[in-house]
Amino acid sequence: MSQHAEEHSRDSIQMPAPTAWPFITAFGIALTFAGLVTHLAVSAVGIVILLRGAIGWWRDVLPTEKHEWVPVEAVARPEVVRVSERWVDHLEVGTGGHRVRIPAEIHPYSSGFFGGIAGGAAMAIVASFFGLITHGSIWYPINLLAAGLVPSLAHADYEHLKQFSGSGLLVGTILHGIVSPLVGLLYAVLLPMFPRRAGLWSGLITPVVWSGLIASTLNIINPTLNERIDWKWFVASQVAFGLVCGYVVARSQKIETMQTWSLSARAGLEAGEAGGEEDKR
Repeated sequence: MSQHAEEHSRDSIQMPAPTAWPFITAFGIALTFAGLVTHLAVSAVGIVILLRGAIGWWRDVLPTEKHEWVPVEAVARPEVVRVSERWVDHLEVGTGGHRVRIPAEIHPYSSGFFGGIAGGAAMAIVASFFGLITHGSIWYPINLLAAGLVPSLAHADYEHLKQFSGSGLLVGTILHGIVSPLVGLLYAVLLPMFPRRAGLWSGLITPVVWSGLIASTLNIINPTLNERIDWKWFVASQVAFGLVCGYVVARSQKIETMQTWSLSARAGLEAGEAGGEEDKR
């Protein structure tokens, strides 16, 4: 240590120097993604800010890290430490005031995957009934779903949308088959956080909220579907997904989390083998 550093170390500590580059980099990332739904120029500006922030951040770390000395003030301590005579009640897991929102047991992720597949099948059945009853064709809802990625369907007229389309069937099946398990995984993660009436949340409230989110962005994601969608049937298909997926997830065997372990076991403190196994139980 140099003489200058030794003089500083007596009454101060060395800390990383403050920098604004991480905030500038984060702002550039935000503008880059915001441009995807607004204008290409916004993304261009975001990329420039992102690169400048990354370079500045890099130079703050390499080749040598920038530090500053922070003075440390001595805190006067009382000569006699008074011990309080009060005592604290230790709450039991699940009682009032405890962290009950952190689930002690969770559903396995596999239940969300299979629940999403089952819910996706139920949703497809409702959508097929919509096509048959309203438009006399089961291909109509499939082609509408695929219109966001298939240009020929995006500019197709009503009669063409009612006809069978191989590309529409392929794209719609792949899209529906990817999104359904992912939403099912969200159900598996979220359901344990609701202590009561999880079926009500999954089957009714969550699909309505999800439909509202889709309605606010559908004009950008799939303009053709946004122009021709029947929201009553759409919400009904979402409710069918929520009821079936929620039922499959809720019926699965839950897995214990570390919330049921003792504090020493969660902290990873070393103990005897017998004591460690007992703490985990």
